[in-house]
Amino acid sequence: MTIGEGEKAAAITLTASDGTTIDLAAPRQPLVVYFYPKDDTSGCTREAQDFTALADDFQKAGVKVVGVSRDPMKSHEKFIGKYALAVPLVSDEDGRISEAFGTWVQKSMYGRKYMGMERATYLISADGCVLREWRKVKVPGHAEEVLKAARELATA
Repeated sequence: MTIGEGEKAAAITLTASDGTTIDLAAPRQPLVVYFYPKDDTSGCTREAQDFTALADDFQKAGVKVVGVSRDPMKSHEKFIGKYALAVPLVSDEDGRISEAFGTWVQKSMYGRKYMGMERATYLISADGCVLREWRKVKVPGHAEEVLKAARELATA
């Protein structure tokens, strides 16, 4: 089962790299959760930098942003330090979060099939309802598109 638009987010508590804990089912403020494959790879670095560049704008809209991958927290800490990222990251080493959202999927490269993280983003309301879902995300312009949706939420 995967979570989609209009559904309640999974009752999972996240611990982010900044020390905050977030209950996905009741985050207390609107939340953007973006899933990405791997720390310190070109597309994932660009996406994290794009969300970092807009971090103040998300904050002004009253929306918290967190990134999720299966990398361990130690890897996240290096990634954050190397690129001065302003967006907290969550480690999903056990796969609970990506399984709940259906972002751990079968991929294929050069004819070889393997399991990996699909790049996806969710905008979740303060009461835990998934308002928007972006699947198979292309990085260029994505953070801006999510910010636009977050601003619309703030003015709704």
